[in-house]
Amino acid sequence: MWFMHDGAPAHFSIVVRNHLDATYPGRWIGRGGPVAWPPLSPELNPLDFFFWGHLKSLVYQTPVDTLEDLAARIAVASANIANTPVMFERVRRSLVRRCRLCNELRGRNFEQLLSKFLVVSFLTFNSLSVL
Repeated sequence: MWFMHDGAPAHFSIVVRNHLDATYPGRWIGRGGPVAWPPLSPELNPLDFFFWGHLKSLVYQTPVDTLEDLAARIAVASANIANTPVMFERVRRSLVRRCRLCNELRGRNFEQLLSKFLVVSFLTFNSLSVL
């Protein structure tokens, strides 16, 4: 198993890096780690480019009234995502495309090039989920 952090200042402390070195020796990605993760590069992380936004859209379809309601919605939305295998295939394809673009552009920003691809993927996924 690998661990990846976002490079936030609190995650860069020596205490955190020592813990990661002990817990994930040679297998953590982040600022100051054995595998560097470029700053401001969420476009290659499926949690950032897909999961959190999709989860939020499911949870907040209507206003949330209480913390208990919020917790219940998060659980239901997470189960919904976990029980939709076609969604994982869609995310996998998007990750492959993003990696190819990142390589082609030698690490430069490429999110602006994904908009056409994302619209096509979204429409394809929605038509599959109706079937």
